[in-house]
Amino acid sequence: MRTRVKICGITRIEDLTAAVDAGADAIGLVFYPGSARAVTIQTANQLLAVVPPFVSTVGLFVNADAVLVRETLETLNLDILQFHGDEDAAYCMQFRRPWIKALRVSAGVNLLEYAEHYKSASGLLLDADVVGFGGGGRTFDWSLIPAELACHFILSGGLSAENVGDAVRRIRPWGVDVSSGVEALDGKSKGIKDANRIRQFVAEVTLADSDLNMKADHNANAGYVL
Repeated sequence: MRTRVKICGITRIEDLTAAVDAGADAIGLVFYPGSARAVTIQTANQLLAVVPPFVSTVGLFVNADAVLVRETLETLNLDILQFHGDEDAAYCMQFRRPWIKALRVSAGVNLLEYAEHYKSASGLLLDADVVGFGGGGRTFDWSLIPAELACHFILSGGLSAENVGDAVRRIRPWGVDVSSGVEALDGKSKGIKDANRIRQFVAEVTLADSDLNMKADHNANAGYVL
């Protein structure tokens, strides 16, 4: 197994390059005007121009007018859409593009019901229930994720190099999504990534995957007697 990594809230070419060089599988561009990490169409076009092959590009929207989403897709070659607001499945499906639905996780939220409602999604992104839409830097109680959640879920919310390895080992998500966790620790430079923190984050994910794969190999071979 290998846990996929998405670096979200990219606003600068040097940060995109740092993410790609570190081994990120996807980069996220925010098109929500209320976010400090939002990019214009012009900036997004410049960023997308330097994305190499086999790195997915994700466009994040929050309760956006459908016309705005379509206009964005006419201009930008985005691979995946990520909806972070109150969008229903019918809204998300209308753009005929692979999409991810972000869900806020808290006690009492039935993730299995949500998974059924958004079963046409490529995956669910599980985030903390915070004020605003993403990038809050807060984790949630991972034990709230039911073992029966069979869809490809992506873990988000307060992840950093300090805790992502534990998250991967404990709950084994399909992917992890980070934004504020790879920015400067002072919290004053939202949207400005730290190349060292990106490398550390990806390295911790890789180490956790290696540990899990070694454990799986050991268990698979435990029954053989030479």
